[in-house]
Amino acid sequence: MPVAEPLPLRRLGNSDIEVSAVALGCWPIAGMTSLNVNDADSLATIEACLDQGVNFLDTAYCYGANGESERLIARAIGGKRDQFVIATKGGIHWGADGKQALDASPATLRRECETSLRRLATDRVDVYYLHAPDPKTPIADTAGAMKQLMDAGKSRTIGVSNVTVAQLDEFARECPITVCQPHYNLLQREIESDMLPWCRERGISLAVYWPLMKGFLAGKLPRDHVFDPQDGRRKYPMFQGEEWTKNQDFLDALRPIAAEAGVTLGQLAILWVISQPGVTVALCGAKRASQLIENAGALRARLTDDQWQQIAVALERRGKPISRAAV
Repeated sequence: MPVAEPLPLRRLGNSDIEVSAVALGCWPIAGMTSLNVNDADSLATIEACLDQGVNFLDTAYCYGANGESERLIARAIGGKRDQFVIATKGGIHWGADGKQALDASPATLRRECETSLRRLATDRVDVYYLHAPDPKTPIADTAGAMKQLMDAGKSRTIGVSNVTVAQLDEFARECPITVCQPHYNLLQREIESDMLPWCRERGISLAVYWPLMKGFLAGKLPRDHVFDPQDGRRKYPMFQGEEWTKNQDFLDALRPIAAEAGVTLGQLAILWVISQPGVTVALCGAKRASQLIENAGALRARLTDDQWQQIAVALERRGKPISRAAV
């Protein structure tokens, strides 16, 4: 496997933690929504990270029915713990009915944090995220509990995910935030109007998920693709009707730009994300080393000013997408 040259790292928020601009999103290796997942491939994917300049692993308590993602990370990194930045999340678990349940109460967060640390075979994580707000628990109570975990050395820093700006503001009154994790990509840019500037003003990093818009921006789904009935992407307007056609047209506009730059469509999409002011990290899921290597290639990609302008023109022609999921 080729070893990539060392690359500059980025500071995570106001902390002293330095991370690669591409992180490995460790949801796919849990095997709950991805097909053909196996431990050998998952371990090889994590083991390939450092050689490709990726030092940031993002997981969660609920990634896997029994913490498979966290357990695989522990197996893969072995004695190299200090070479990795590890983030995990608490506040979501799987209920007896097989559905995700929100519980960000202080007692639950303390219990889930301890469980995650045991699974990861470490005494602390670098980032502990609130995975999502719990409507039954005041967010101030959640924030207070997470600050206690940080003060106790269970996590070096605290992050939040799937929150509104109002919730960010309320959380920050009780606990300092280092990083915020929303979705963001070329076609889903809602955070540009509020969350992104709010975080930039306060020195809070954005570590964004869905940089490839659930795989679409990798350009491997043809126009006549038929989604499996179990594929959750079917519920999003982005993958339906006129929006689907417009998005495919947008990809066709990007293809010659990527070809001229010598990168894949996926690398182009990731590079665009990590080049936006205020975005520190793109969380890129992978279940095989080859996928990780392609994603990490965005770290070494470069575009000319003219190519950046061509992307801007393509975005303007695409217009504002309808991205909210159907209820």
